[in-house]
Amino acid sequence: MMDLSGRVALVTGASRGIGRAIATSLAARGAVVVAAARGDHANEVSDAITAAGGRGEAIALDVTDREAIDAAVAGVVARHGAIDILVNNAGIARDQLLLRLKREDWDAVIATNLTAVYGLTQAVLKPMIRQRRGRIVSISSVVGQAGNPGQANYAASKAGLIGFSKSIAQEVASRNITVNVVAPGMIETDMTRALAERAQGDWLSRIPLGRLGTPADVAAAVCFLASDEASYITGQVLAVNGGLYM
Repeated sequence: MMDLSGRVALVTGASRGIGRAIATSLAARGAVVVAAARGDHANEVSDAITAAGGRGEAIALDVTDREAIDAAVAGVVARHGAIDILVNNAGIARDQLLLRLKREDWDAVIATNLTAVYGLTQAVLKPMIRQRRGRIVSISSVVGQAGNPGQANYAASKAGLIGFSKSIAQEVASRNITVNVVAPGMIETDMTRALAERAQGDWLSRIPLGRLGTPADVAAAVCFLASDEASYITGQVLAVNGGLYM
């Protein structure tokens, strides 16, 4: 099992679904996990990590608030001495065909899914450069690679993560900091469970492996990219999609 003992990880959107699985998986491998979400939503996952014998901490964070980002990162460094791993997972979707898409829904998705990643990445790079070590993993989507009708705002934000990450990977590689992307396909979450049975069947028929993915599938990819075993991998997109998009 990949050993992350002593590493400090900040995971955004950690309260449920993929984010929760990432936080608990990192903790199971020895990382000190700071689980971030709005309000007190991350408390439950932090408690679960502690109950399992790991080291978890919950913080309230609105990723669209740059001052809150800077304060959160400074607080983590002050309490734990470092930030070794950043997982940019927080995201929202506000789906609509482009002709009906409201500007506020475009802005909200870009702000949460893309601009927040700029702010968080910029904030953690300073301590990572000082310690000459770091792992940054952002959660994109198969939609950011292939597009999807009714999700122009979401697709744009997730595609933007890929270009952003490839650029930053080149900027900081000399400091032993890797920057990668995980692009999940159809994953069993509250969102996919809410799909009509026919829609689920349509998606399943397009997945060569014949099943939806699980949050644990995505978490395993993140843990790998955060580990020493992935020290020679940067600027890459790791697709976790069952072959839905190749």
